Amino acid sequence: MTETTEAKLPSQVKNALIALVVGGIAAILDSTMVTLAIHTLAVKLHSTADTIQWVTTGFLLAMAVAIPVTGWAERRWGGKRVWMAALVLFVLASVLCAVAWNDASLIGFRALQGLGAGLIFPLMQTLAVRAAGGHVSSRLMAAVSLPIALGPILGPVIGGVILNWLSWRWLFLINVPVIAAGLLLAWRFLPGDRPGSSAGRGRLDWIGLVLLAPALTGILLGLSQLSEDGGIGHAGVPVPLPAGVVLLAAFIAWASRPGEREPIVDVRLLRVRSLGSASAVLFTAGAAMYAGMFLLPLYYQQLRGDSVLDAGLLMIPQGVGALASRFVIGKLVDRFGARALTIAGFLLTAVATVPFALAGPGTSLWWLGAVLLVRGLGIGAVLIPPMSIAYQDVQPAGIPHATMSTRIVQQVGASFGTAIVAVVLQSLLGHGATGAFRGAFWWAIGIATAAVIPAMTLPADKPASHRPAAKPVHNDETASSRAARAEKQPNGQSR
Repeated sequence: MTETTEAKLPSQVKNALIALVVGGIAAILDSTMVTLAIHTLAVKLHSTADTIQWVTTGFLLAMAVAIPVTGWAERRWGGKRVWMAALVLFVLASVLCAVAWNDASLIGFRALQGLGAGLIFPLMQTLAVRAAGGHVSSRLMAAVSLPIALGPILGPVIGGVILNWLSWRWLFLINVPVIAAGLLLAWRFLPGDRPGSSAGRGRLDWIGLVLLAPALTGILLGLSQLSEDGGIGHAGVPVPLPAGVVLLAAFIAWASRPGEREPIVDVRLLRVRSLGSASAVLFTAGAAMYAGMFLLPLYYQQLRGDSVLDAGLLMIPQGVGALASRFVIGKLVDRFGARALTIAGFLLTAVATVPFALAGPGTSLWWLGAVLLVRGLGIGAVLIPPMSIAYQDVQPAGIPHATMSTRIVQQVGASFGTAIVAVVLQSLLGHGATGAFRGAFWWAIGIATAAVIPAMTLPADKPASHRPAAKPVHNDETASSRAARAEKQPNGQSR
């Protein structure tokens, strides 16, 4: 389903992408700004650091619960309506967060926000592919992932301005005009895809959801607690992490059973080479990216003594590099192929992290800023090519399942990479902060280097279409009707 050349996107696809990016960027910016404001929230709400940290943890766990539902919801009600409903849920939760009266209420409302974000993130990717009629290109993936690049650039700036001159409540109220614009654009530009009577709505796989949702919650919670005092011995690790792994294994066994009932996430599609290899790469990409993202702000704050705001601003060069890569990634993939470019991206990310493994409290900020710019270029090169490859051999009916799979592996990979370097950093702090950060950065370099191994499983040839692609989605031919026809093929796979 991937184009041979990076042709320009049709105007209707561009308009749909604009609607998706505007609607989705609020969730990205919100995550960045709230992370920056953790200390402020603890002070203003008279809370403790351990308690207020659940403002971010609860958000991530709620996201994990919502992601598996997106495929069924899109099939049941249509992607456009679910997208707009997710935006409404997110903005209502944002308003509730803005009027929170204590830490418990804010944590609860942030979890509600997380449910909305858990629908928004995978739907962005699915609806972009739908709007393009199945023509998945690096240009398309670069456009739909634009909020991920803009978040680290705009989040610290906007969040810093709000925290310095306005009330913390504006961190959430600022979502209102952004989401309002996103809703208007979605109503105007997203193609209608209301399910018809032949769409095969099906019932929700409750057994799969009951297994998968707590599995992801347990794994993410356990991995997040590894960075707390006590590491693997922390009370929040020994129970949720093993339980999550067991539940995940049970879900895989359940979803792999032959039969006509569609599982909530069709793991059988991972047998398709394009999706299976891309998912493995995206897991390691998440680990490599977020291992560094965890360490870098701490390096600036704990080793150099910079404020939270200054640390966020010093991270901007990495976001600029990731953004810049999106303007050239399509041509590079078309010329060199996804495998070569992804391997080069991981190696560039690893090399650009080496200066931090050698740095100390007095290392030049100009030098580190230049290095971060290069690291951002590498990060941009490891995400988009596998995201483009993932759909190459997947039929339209399998698009939501492919999207959910890639989102889940990225999120688990990010938590896995963060947990590894957090445990290393904590274990080495007794030998001095400088040595601890150097050791942790070397582990981050090792993760990025090891990621080359799964990247070698990506198809070596340049992306090419293996069959005629579906037409762009219009009101007279909806995504659901095309999905229903495609369901006649087993598991939505290519023959």
